[in-house]
Amino acid sequence: MTAAGVDDLVLRIDGSRPVSPSDVEAVLRLCDRAEDGYGAGVLIAYVSGVPLPGWTQTLSVGLITKWERAVRRLERLGLATVAVAAGDTGGTALDVLLATDFRIAVAGARLVVPSDGEATWPGMSLYRLAQQGAAGGLRRAVLLGTPIEADQAVAAGLVDVVVDEPEGVLAEVAAVSATCTGTELAIRRQLLFDAAQHSFEEALGAHLAASDRALRRAAAS
Repeated sequence: MTAAGVDDLVLRIDGSRPVSPSDVEAVLRLCDRAEDGYGAGVLIAYVSGVPLPGWTQTLSVGLITKWERAVRRLERLGLATVAVAAGDTGGTALDVLLATDFRIAVAGARLVVPSDGEATWPGMSLYRLAQQGAAGGLRRAVLLGTPIEADQAVAAGLVDVVVDEPEGVLAEVAAVSATCTGTELAIRRQLLFDAAQHSFEEALGAHLAASDRALRRAAAS
């Protein structure tokens, strides 16, 4: 896994490798850059690969905790985030894919919940699959590790589009994202997250506060 580019916010995630401390640091450094130097724009994550047999041997609960927190920070950035998935995508690649705002699958891509040798890995990808997708149609993937084909991922709401070449869609997303300010985008994302857990009455206050903030910003400008 590497963070690449001086002016671009790009992650390249190799899901065939187990997470390491350097992987956690790479994500956190990119988040630092995104928060410090970018008021708008898009972060792109290229993800692919599925863990090889024995991949959990070097893991610890402490390292997994740090990784999950890094992915959560990425998920809550004040920037639009886009993932491009190619080939079989699992492990850290699946973690990052499911933490992004917009997901592009290259034709032939599949989402795979990897096995630890006894059952599927019980990481936060399972949580995000259940929260974001049509849970009934994902049981075999979550329980048995059956790959989710690209068209199934679109139907389940886990992937936005399947293309042969992602560059055109990336350019469109980047153009739209250029008009979004980071703080406001992060607020809208949080409202979206909360909607799955809160009743209308519980959510109303937060939405009214966001609406008031938007009106004040419009008046000030």
